[in-house]
Amino acid sequence: MSKEYYLGTGRRKTSVARVRLSSGKGIFIVNNRTVDEYFPRTVLVKYLKTPLVATDTIGNYDINVSVNGGGLTGQAGAIRLGIARALLNINRELRPVLKREGFLTRDARKVERKKYGLKKARRAPQFSKR
Repeated sequence: MSKEYYLGTGRRKTSVARVRLSSGKGIFIVNNRTVDEYFPRTVLVKYLKTPLVATDTIGNYDINVSVNGGGLTGQAGAIRLGIARALLNINRELRPVLKREGFLTRDARKVERKKYGLKKARRAPQFSKR
């Protein structure tokens, strides 16, 4: 009994999320745990579901996510992009709504590398005249 599902891949910082959407009752699984169990902060759970809220499809699909790399915030961003892309695979007419809200844009910001002679990426040592 194979269920039809739609895939969406999302990336943010060093996190990669593979999202599988299938028609169902709204069960949300992240790495074989419930979404509330995996993400301790409710703000992140709310952030994840924004593409579903914007397209008014919350509760229509079962979501199964495999995510790795990075921290919780990066993983939440990756899952959000993955959900938006999977929704696009289901229904192309959702594109204007998702695009307007900015859910289809990959957040390319990453940590800048540390440079030699500096304390951090840009922070220089304190200058002393004498």
